[in-house]
Amino acid sequence: MAQLLQLDASPRRSRSHTRTLVAEFVARWSEGRPGDRVIRRDLGHEPPPHITEDWIAAAFTPPSRRTPPMRAALAYSDQLVDELFAADVLVLGVPMYNFGVPAMLKAYIDQIVRVGRTFSFDPAAAAPYTPLTSGKRAFVIVGTGDAGYETGGPLASMNHVEPYLRTALGFIGIDDVEFVYTGNDEFGGERLQRSLERARNRVADLTGERQAAEVAG
Repeated sequence: MAQLLQLDASPRRSRSHTRTLVAEFVARWSEGRPGDRVIRRDLGHEPPPHITEDWIAAAFTPPSRRTPPMRAALAYSDQLVDELFAADVLVLGVPMYNFGVPAMLKAYIDQIVRVGRTFSFDPAAAAPYTPLTSGKRAFVIVGTGDAGYETGGPLASMNHVEPYLRTALGFIGIDDVEFVYTGNDEFGGERLQRSLERARNRVADLTGERQAAEVAG
């Protein structure tokens, strides 16, 4: 039995295309693997706190030397990291804001990219950074106002969502990441519907791929 971590970063509710597609992804996934457990975290409606000076001081103090206030400063981050380690699969719903990720998701990334927890640092080593997270797969559903931000698209150079997430997740050891795009939210009409349909087909392919792999295995 696997555990799936669902992360929704949109502040929208029923109007959110990423929330809708993530929910469809999870439903399809669960249909094929009813024994899998799903943990949901709503970053859009319950945003993580931003990093503070106290947080930084605590994170860079060896665990054995942390004071009770330092441990308290890291308690929420520890919860998120533990949740991440327990997951086998991540599914993220990410609206593109001004060509990057929403602040709520950036705050989440800042909480989980932790020295000594999700990566190690040895300044004397030839390769000083070592990821401490392994064996996980991530699926990222991105919603955009225009279209063509995916690799090879006319607006790909303006896409700072995918490169950032590939870098941040890869830094802690999550290299197996698939992206699904839906666009044309600002245009609406048939253009939006066609884009949503393509995204739904991609979701069906990805969840079907997992089911087929389970059967083959």
